[in-house]
Amino acid sequence: MDYIFDGSYLGYLCCVFEAFERKEFDSIPKTGKAAEITLFSEKRMISTDTKKANRILTGMEKIIGKQETIFFYHNFLSDNQIEWLNGFRLIVELFRKKQLDIHNYGYPPILRLHQSIKKINRERHRMKAFIRFVKSNDYLYTAVVEPDFNVIPLVVQFFKNRFADQCWLIYDLRRNYGFHYDGNTVVEVSPNESDEIRDPYQLEVDLDPQEKAYQHLWKTYFKSTTIESRKNVKLHLRHVPKRYWKYLVEKI
Repeated sequence: MDYIFDGSYLGYLCCVFEAFERKEFDSIPKTGKAAEITLFSEKRMISTDTKKANRILTGMEKIIGKQETIFFYHNFLSDNQIEWLNGFRLIVELFRKKQLDIHNYGYPPILRLHQSIKKINRERHRMKAFIRFVKSNDYLYTAVVEPDFNVIPLVVQFFKNRFADQCWLIYDLRRNYGFHYDGNTVVEVSPNESDEIRDPYQLEVDLDPQEKAYQHLWKTYFKSTTIESRKNVKLHLRHVPKRYWKYLVEKI
């Protein structure tokens, strides 16, 4: 049985709730797009209910603690159906056995969970280092990114603290949503049917007149501080993978 949810973490937790309510423990949580690929399996639509999701979260925290419960959220941000299923089955096991040693690395599903979380944390660290803002003519600082995993929610607080006096927008091209900070609060933003942005890859920003001058200055500084004889391309690629270069001003 495929459980079709809206792609949110609350919707994912509602899949767990429904699995227990219907005794369908072998169900597979999927988004609508992923479900289209499997034409012949049974499907059940799961609506997102905040109360049901919070009941699952509260139950998990009582059994394994709040910090360990966060592991499952980070695993969910992998945006990977296989990792979602692994996390789902572990949560089901947690409630059925009323216990789960989240640090038992000898248990393959637990080991896989931590391997997934390690990848998420690595990508989160890279986003903190590689996100570049450009100033538009309406004084909004905009950064477009395309991370391998859905890690933007994990770096929002970092940028809110770091650029508390600026209005900014971080937009995930791959997932077609982002976060906007207006100087006081951060809100999630995504285009709807009435918006002009149909294709996020066509997103363009009207730059502030001084922005190009600053970019040129940064490129010049970056080039002048580079010591050609000490270049280590293999090491450089290990720390700054080429897929990020298109968003780095100094690399364009």
